[in-house]
Amino acid sequence: MANPISYIQRCKSFYEITNTELYAAMRLRNEVFVVEQNCVFQDADNKDQQCYHLMLWQDSLLVAYARLVPAGLSYREVSIGRIITSGSVRGTGMGAILMRHAIEECQRLFGTGPIRIGAQVYAVPFYEKFGFQAQGEHYDEDGIPHVEMLRLL
Repeated sequence: MANPISYIQRCKSFYEITNTELYAAMRLRNEVFVVEQNCVFQDADNKDQQCYHLMLWQDSLLVAYARLVPAGLSYREVSIGRIITSGSVRGTGMGAILMRHAIEECQRLFGTGPIRIGAQVYAVPFYEKFGFQAQGEHYDEDGIPHVEMLRLL
C-alpha cells in the first residue's frame, strides 16, 4: 500500500545545501531542541560541515530532518543525529518515514555497517522498531536523559 503522506526528500552534503535549506534546517532544529524542549545548548557544533543533511519537505516547509554523520566524527560508527519532526506532522507517520530514509541513506553513503545514535530515553521504543538496541547506562545531555543505541544491520 502506498504511503498517503506527500513529501519531497532531499539528502545533501553541507556544501551542496542551499542557504534556504540550511536556514530551514537550523530553524527547525532550534524550534524543537531549544524552544520546544527548553534546552539551552550549542547546536552549531562544527560537525554539520562534514555531514549529510536529510530533509523531508511538504511544499516549502521543512517537516522532518536528520543529520547523517560519518564514522569517527561523533562515534566510532556511522551515526544519525538531530532527528526531528515538526510539530505540524507529529503523529502522521513522518518520523518513521524519516528514520527509514535515514537508514537507507546511511547505507548508500557509508556502507552497510552498524549505525549508532544517542537517543532521548523517552524515544527508545520508537527507535527499537528500526532495529536499534539500547547500550549502556542512561546519561544526561543538556538536561535531557539519553542512552546510546546501536543498529547492527
